[in-house]
Formats: sequence, C-alpha cells, structure tokens
Amino acid sequence: MAATHIPAVGSANPAGITYIPDAVASQASRRPGALAVSAGVELATYGQLDLRANRLGRVLRSIGVGADAPVGICLRRSIDTVVAAMAIWKAGGAYLPLDPDHPSDRLAYQMEDARAAAVITSPNLTQRVPGGSWSAINVFESHNLAHSSTPAPIDASPDRLAYVIYTSGSTGRPKGVEISHRGLANLAVWHNHTFSVTQADRASHLAGLSFDAAVWELWPYMAAGASVHLVDDLTRNSPELLQDWLIRQRISIGFVPTPLGERLMGLAWPSRTALRVLLTGGDTLQHYPPPGLPFAVINNYGPTEYSVVATSAPVPPDFGDAMPPPIGRPILNTQIHLLDSDLQPVPPGSTGEIYIGGAGIARGYRNNPDLTAECFVRAPAEGARGGILYRTGDLGRLLPDGQIAFLGRVDDQIKIRGHRIEPGEISATLNLHKDVVQSIVLAPEDEAGDRRLVAYVSLAADSTATPDALRTHLRQRLPEFMIPAAFVRMESFPVTSHGKIDRTALPAPTPANNWEGKDTRRGLSETEDRIAKIICQLLGSKKVAPDDNFFMIGGHSLMGAQLIVRLREAFGVEISLRRLFETPTVVGLSAEIVRLRQLRPVA
Repeated sequence: MAATHIPAVGSANPAGITYIPDAVASQASRRPGALAVSAGVELATYGQLDLRANRLGRVLRSIGVGADAPVGICLRRSIDTVVAAMAIWKAGGAYLPLDPDHPSDRLAYQMEDARAAAVITSPNLTQRVPGGSWSAINVFESHNLAHSSTPAPIDASPDRLAYVIYTSGSTGRPKGVEISHRGLANLAVWHNHTFSVTQADRASHLAGLSFDAAVWELWPYMAAGASVHLVDDLTRNSPELLQDWLIRQRISIGFVPTPLGERLMGLAWPSRTALRVLLTGGDTLQHYPPPGLPFAVINNYGPTEYSVVATSAPVPPDFGDAMPPPIGRPILNTQIHLLDSDLQPVPPGSTGEIYIGGAGIARGYRNNPDLTAECFVRAPAEGARGGILYRTGDLGRLLPDGQIAFLGRVDDQIKIRGHRIEPGEISATLNLHKDVVQSIVLAPEDEAGDRRLVAYVSLAADSTATPDALRTHLRQRLPEFMIPAAFVRMESFPVTSHGKIDRTALPAPTPANNWEGKDTRRGLSETEDRIAKIICQLLGSKKVAPDDNFFMIGGHSLMGAQLIVRLREAFGVEISLRRLFETPTVVGLSAEIVRLRQLRPVA
C-alpha cells in the first residue's frame, strides 16, 4: 500500500530542531535560570544541568568515550539521569539505560552486547552494577571533579547514535535497538509543533529510563525550554494519587501508559485544571473518553524500533460501541505500509502487517546484523522509494477516514479445532459490552496439549453482568468457535514495570477462579442429573454444578471422547467433539441432547 494512502499527521516539515543536545544547550545559554527539571523538592535549572553535564561529559571524554560509544546509565529516575544522558551526548556517545531492578546477569549481558565503554551510577546502586571491562563512574563525584565546565567539541551529526534501548527478544536474549539523533529530532519537532509546546508548559515524567516512553517525556520538552516534573513511584502507580498530583503540580501535558490512562479517564475531573493534553500508548486503548473531560486524550502507537511514536490521533469523546479507538495516522516524515506475507500492499479495508519507514527508523539491532536484516527490510518500490521498513509483527487495517485500526499481533493468531482466531478481535468485541472495563483473551494449553479460549475480564464496579450475558453479547457479533470456554474475573490486571499489561502474570484458569454463574434456584432435570452423574464418574468427583465447564473442572479432549461415548450409550445420540467444546456444561449438553433427539426421524 503506497504511503500516500495513509495521510501523515502534519505532512509539512515544520522548521525547528535538528539536534537535541544543541537545542537543550541553547536553552541553558539563553535562559540559565529557568526551571528545567523537578523531582519532589529537588530542582534544577537549565544552567545547572548544563554545567554538571559539561563536567561529566569531560570525564567521559577523558576515559575514551567518543562517537557512537554506548555508555550505561544505572540510576533511579532522578535529575541525575537527565544529567547523565546529557553528559554522554556531550562526549559524543549514546546513552544505554539500565534498569537497576533487573537481574545483574541481564545488565551484564546488555553492557557486554552493546560494548559499552562505561556505566554511570550512584553509590547506593554500586552493588547492582556488574563488573566488566567498562569503567564505573559515580555521578555524584562528577560535581567536584576538576574538569572544565565548557563542552568538548563534537561532531553534531544527526546520523550519530542517540541511545540504545534493550527490549525482550524471542531467543530469550534482549536485543539492543539503535536510535539516531535524526529520529529523536523528528520526534521532538513533530511533538512540539503538534501539541504547541512552549516554555510555559509543565510536563510529567513517569516512565523508567529503560522504557522508550521516557525519551518522549524528556527531550521534546527540554528542547522547547519547558519544565519536566518527575512523579514518585507511589504516586505514579495510583490513578487517584496521580490525578491529585497532576492537578497540584499544574501539569499541562503528560504521557501515561494505556492501562493507567484508561483509569484516569474514568475519574471525575474538576472543570478547571491545567492539564490540556493526556498522551497514552504502549498497549491497546479499549475505550473512548467520557464526554466532558477538560483535556484532550491522544492515542499513540510506535515500537521501540521507531523513535517512540509512529502514529497518533486525538480520541473523541464516547464513540458508542462502533469499534475501539484507532491508532491514528503516521506522524511527521513517517510512512506506514500494510503488507501481506509477500511484502505486497493489501487492498484498502483488508488486514495487513504494519511496516514503518521514515526519519525515525532505528539503525538496527546493536551488533546483530542477522536479526537486523530479518526485521528491517527493503520497502516495495512504489512505497517508500526503495527505503528500509521495520516489520512490526502487528496487524492493522486502513479505515475509510485514513486512520489505522490496530488488530493485534501476527504471532497472536492461534488455531483451535481448525479455525484461525485472532484473540485481539474477541477482546475488542468483549470491550464493546457496556459493563466491560478491560479484557484480555488468551488460548493456553492444558496438560493434554489442547487449547481453549479464556477471557480475563475486568468489570465496572456496579456491574451485574454474568458470563452467560457476555457470551450472548459475543454470539451476536462473532461465530461460535470464537466464544471463550472460560471467563476469569479480574479486579485489576498485572502490569510490567513499564506499565503494560503483563500477560505472563495472568493466573492460569482453575475451578477456583473460573467465573461462572451457578444456578442454585432449581434442581436438575432428569436428563441433567444423568449427565452430571456421568461426568462425576469420569472425573472422580462427587458433585458437578449445572454450569460447571467440563474442561475447567478437570476434563480434557481424551476424556471428552469418553464422555461422548457414555452420552451416546445413555441417550442414543451422537454429540460431536466440537459441540462438546462449544457447550461444555451440564445445561448445555442437556439442551444439545434434546435438540438431537428432536431431529431423529419418527419411527
């Protein structure tokens, strides 16, 4: 699909930043006393940051840090992380964020794989920093070192490496994504132009440095001379506390991970608040904001391999149950292509894999040419003029208005009983139910290797919805083979340190957490009683409730075949294995037996 079929956000190229370090240094030169960063009671002006960064940059240069050399930053979110990143740039290097809470072996692998020249840390984290061929530098000691406070001359090329961020890899080893200053500058120019960022803005900073959203939370604002305000860990994990903090700190623009953004949108906001733009991303946005919010909600999409943001769109107030919010259009100097497995454009309205090209594309994976060649591919000639595209592994569809609908992952597609299923489609349909706040659909394997669909659902506090009601809702929109066999009700979803939903931490479905309504108002019919006794004999249990899911209380496909045989012997009808999966309860099987008996020819 040619890039012109997906119009970009702001296709013009606004004049502005070409190199972030120079833009920040310019702010320090022109406005040295202006507030740059705050962290609680600790404040730093642009002049103070620049002075400290120059000295630390000289230290790095003295130990050999130069062009494109990665330098690790192993620090908690603080003003020091900003100083360290600026200093690394002033030395000509690229910063490599290291999460102090990660295992030491993982940090060592990242340092070794990146061939880092040094790591900047603090005394209280020294024990977390792995030993190696690199130098360890105490960020606090750089305050008093006898180094010049003037910056060392460097080649300010936009093609230089700005940062390296490691993400999870399918091989079990993290992979380092290399982003250039060109991509970072493009992000800042688009952001500041699109959201009219000025020196008067006060931006929030929630993300840890190893999450690429932190790049977005810092550098566009500092290039514009705005102030950045760090949120403490307790506050950033509570929607109510965060809302209070945003109001008290007079934050005018800020980013939050999607799950947190969903919860913030659901709170009651005063009509007068400084917040004018709430940016969200990192996960699939499920709902539209309610009418009356005093700020704009902006949905954003982008992989680490593309300078944080690739597409963006304002989310209008409650749009009914038409569809989940789209991920928008490409940002400045960015192209989105929806391609098939042969790298050919899919027809408009069809599902294709999302490929991204443009100014923000990564240089590749650090010291991994094979993986780079696999994931960064040559674009179709009619698309990006023969340029390089990043293959995201995400699925999308072009909507009539030119926006892109996100449809999940290519590798999320599963096959159950011969049917290819996108769990994301089921989840999106569940989220259209008025009582569903959020849902995740997975297809875990049981001990026998069989897959079944399991829906994890969070409901509104006053909801009286039942699994049967949700199944009815789904059956009105989806084929029977896409209806989950089990529902697990969640008070809240587990999240990673980056604020994304942690699917690996979702509980395995068990009889204890299986959320199924139990019909206690009546006794079993004769047919239901006979079915229940057969299931009890097979499972070795004493009691089976009318709505117990056979596969959730110990049954599997081999035992299901035995159940079919025993039902045939007892009732003289042949229930298919497929129907057993679709109606795995005493009530459901009884209805199926009645239906099959009615279909038998009269003797």
